[in-house]
Amino acid sequence: MNYAHAHDIRIVFTDVDGTLLDAEHRVIPASCSTVQALVGLGIPFVLVSARMPEGLTTIQRAMGFSGPLICYGGAYVLDEEGNELLSHPIDLETACEIKAFLDAEFPHLCCSEYGFHTWACDDDSDPRIQNEERITTLKAQCVDMRTAFDERGIHKFLLMGDPDDIERAEHDIAQAYPQLTVARSSATLCEVTSGAASKAEGVEVVCDHLGISIDNAVAFGDGRNDIDMLVAVPNSYAMANAPEEVIMHAAHVTDYSNAENGVALTLMELMMNRQ
Repeated sequence: MNYAHAHDIRIVFTDVDGTLLDAEHRVIPASCSTVQALVGLGIPFVLVSARMPEGLTTIQRAMGFSGPLICYGGAYVLDEEGNELLSHPIDLETACEIKAFLDAEFPHLCCSEYGFHTWACDDDSDPRIQNEERITTLKAQCVDMRTAFDERGIHKFLLMGDPDDIERAEHDIAQAYPQLTVARSSATLCEVTSGAASKAEGVEVVCDHLGISIDNAVAFGDGRNDIDMLVAVPNSYAMANAPEEVIMHAAHVTDYSNAENGVALTLMELMMNRQ
């Protein structure tokens, strides 16, 4: 593996599921001291994810650090104090129209709506919702969208279902609503956000906020929804477990997968080279 110019690193961005966490979506204990040492050097460690803020602050607390957050795939960005730096919601009327379309065209899919600090769903007894609750350690609200959200709307739809249904949903939603970003984050998950949102913009906003050049950033990712970030950050790393479609867009590839603590091991090498 060719490493980034270690002495130039001033900030680290990382995806969460499939990248920082293990195969069961858990914090790897051995990674905590590495991240804490990095932060101790004055290098911010920033989580970049499709998760909601509360799904990321739990990881920060478990790992013993704090800092800015890039949530909902870049649709909602918060500073180190939790203040809003960027928001690209889907307005409520449009969101309700999309929900009606989803209910009519994809009745077998499980749909969640996320906006700001709220997670809403139709049926919190659905095993797919319960599995997501287990992964994130959060609780969904079984509530109508118009009750859960104000006119600002939502930041993300999350669709869960069989791979064939998810693939068809990705195609059909993108055709029906070209102003949206529609992307499968796994074979059984599809996320729908404003077309204005991207992880790359989230990275740029945080760098601008902290006065750090993106040339001095390092980014890690494993999925299709990480590609724009990996392209935007010159010193980017695709995880060893990433598909070739992702690897071809990154500057580097880690020697280890997420399950093998690839992010922390790569950072340890970079920190050693930084001395």
